[in-house]
Amino acid sequence: MNIDDVRRLTPDQLTEQLLQLKKEQFNLRFQAATGQMEKTHRVQEVRRDIARVKTVLRAKAATA
Repeated sequence: MNIDDVRRLTPDQLTEQLLQLKKEQFNLRFQAATGQMEKTHRVQEVRRDIARVKTVLRAKAATA
């Protein structure tokens, strides 16, 4: 996910995106624990996407 894409989203959309990313992160952790993980690089991508969404959400809340 690109930072420009994240900045275009509304706060409601960002909250929904954050929820989806958290669910994906949980599923990836579960897969790693059970040894079923195929795409190990996806864990890092999801963590960075969560950080991007949280950063933009906080910035939009500060300006509002």
